[in-house]
Order: sequence, then structure tokens, then C-alpha cells
Amino acid sequence: MFQLLFSYNTFFFLSLLPHLFPARTVPGNFINHSPTATWHNFVGLIDAGKGQNFSGVSDLKKYFHRFGYLRNDVVGNFTDEFDESFESAVVNYQKNFGLTVTGKLDAGTVTQIMSPRCGVSDAVHVSKKYAYFSGEPRWGRSAHDTLTYAFSGDHMIDYMKISDVREAFRRSFSRWSAVIPVNFSESDDYSSADIKIGFYDGDHGDEEPFDGVLGVLAHAFSPENGRLHLDIAETWAIDFKLSESKVAVDLESVATHEIGHVLGLAHSLVKGAVMYPSLSPRTKKVDLKVDDIEGIQALYGSNLDYHYCSLIESDVSSGWFIGINPLNWLTYLVMVVGVLL
Repeated sequence: MFQLLFSYNTFFFLSLLPHLFPARTVPGNFINHSPTATWHNFVGLIDAGKGQNFSGVSDLKKYFHRFGYLRNDVVGNFTDEFDESFESAVVNYQKNFGLTVTGKLDAGTVTQIMSPRCGVSDAVHVSKKYAYFSGEPRWGRSAHDTLTYAFSGDHMIDYMKISDVREAFRRSFSRWSAVIPVNFSESDDYSSADIKIGFYDGDHGDEEPFDGVLGVLAHAFSPENGRLHLDIAETWAIDFKLSESKVAVDLESVATHEIGHVLGLAHSLVKGAVMYPSLSPRTKKVDLKVDDIEGIQALYGSNLDYHYCSLIESDVSSGWFIGINPLNWLTYLVMVVGVLL
């Protein structure tokens, strides 16, 4: 009886989610945007399993294909049948996000699916927590080099001071340069900059269309492409005290995450890591974790001025080290001893 009541209560809560993220009033050229409906409709698929047909499964198959859980050779054949290949995709998704592996669309899985996230596909079947793009690309330049970045003059938001946007990105770049021997410098020349930043709407020509409020927040491309795009439909915020919107998204958190992609990191399986794919509205996550730092330093080496001590202490106090590989413990211990000596 308790399980039945829990199931009904969970369904009732999830059915309210579309109403918790209503359309917002936005200035100027944003008035035509409306909240992403497709992902919220996935709530109707709760408890769907193999062998069943549900309206909306075909849309969820497109979601799984976009984020790397369904093979490319099945594109175009998306039906509403919960078939074996889709069950396998659900299982892989559940494993990747540390969910209970059921192969069914249980409430926890559907809730995770509907969470706002980065548009870059996930690294599936990885054994370590951080991951890279295929081929492990990086900016192929010498150590202590400088990458330039610039903002598109034609693709910016008009309800936030450009100086505030620039400062948020400056802080985001500085977090990465603090741990690797790469510097970042803002340029006025957008056409020649290594990293090109802009806010875009819907289908903007890179085969990775945005989808309106929440849903996909931003995306970036692997080295040495350098493109970093943010969805202009979002309510971007730098200080939540100045924004009352329930769907406000922290610009600095998303910028820090997408810069990780620009440098070569794929998504992490560590929930507290900056490179974790999902970010809830009104959430700030800007501090690099050990997992982020290990991953990026494996590509570029370490900034000699950076020390692990305070970060390790922070991660230990937050419980991040529970279940960590014992070999990594030894590595961290050697680092700490080396710093102390």
C-alpha cells in the first residue's frame, strides 16, 4: 500500500513540474521564446518498459541519440516502441548518472532526463570519472601559451551589462588557467580569436539547435574549434539577488563548464564536478573539483604555481573521496607531502 501511495505521490509531483517553470516575461527580442515543452512531456513516460508503446518514446529516443546513448545507425527510425535498443540506452543512461539500473523509465530517471543540461553529448562506457572527446584533442601549442577569446558583437544579450558578462567569463577562464600552464586574454578581434563566444537562438547554423527556456543551456566544441554558444532564450544571471526568475541560470557556472569543453574535457560522472552535464536553475557551481583538475592537467600539465592542499581538504570535508580509487589516494598523499616539504 505504501509503495502504491509513493508511486502516486511521485507522479503527482512530477506532473506539476511544467507549471513550476512557467513562461517568463523577457525584454526586447526575447518575447517570442517559450519554455521547452518536449522534455516536460517525458513525465508521461514514467514506468514505461520494454515491449510497450507510449506516445513520446520517439522524442525520448531523439534525446538519447543527441546525447550519445543511441547509435547513429538508428537515426531516422525513431518509433514509440520501447524496444531492446532503447532499453539498452536507458540502462547506459542510468549507469552514467549513478541511478538505480532498472532498464525502465522510473521516476528518478525521468527527473534526471528533464533536468536542464549542457548540449554536448555524454561520454558513455567510460571507466574513469573524467572523460575526453574522441581522440583526446587539445590545443596543440607549447606550455605557457596564451589563447585569445572574444565576444560576438552581433550575438549578445541586452538586459545585462557587457562589462558584467566579460567579468564573469574572465573569472571562469582564470579558474582553468590557475591549474594549467595556459593563459587566456580577451581580444577585440572576434574573427581571429581562438575562442569565439556568443548567445544564439534556436537553429543557428552549427547543427546543434537550441530549444528555448531550460532544456539545453549551452554547448561548446572540442579543440581547436573554439566555438562557445549559449542559448539566448535563458534568463542568464550573475547575481541571483538581482533576479527573481525561478528559471534563472548562472552565467559564470555555465561559462566555466563550457570552457572545459573548449579545452578538451568531456562530461564527468562526478556530480559535484564542474564538468557534470546538468545544472539546475538558480544554482551556482564554479569551483573546480579534483576530478576536473585531474582531467585537464592530464591534457596540459600542471600550473607550477598551483597547489592541491586546500582543494583536497575541501573535497575530503564534503565527502567527495568516499569510494575513491586507493591508487589515487597515494597520488594525492605524495602531492601533499611534496608541497609540505
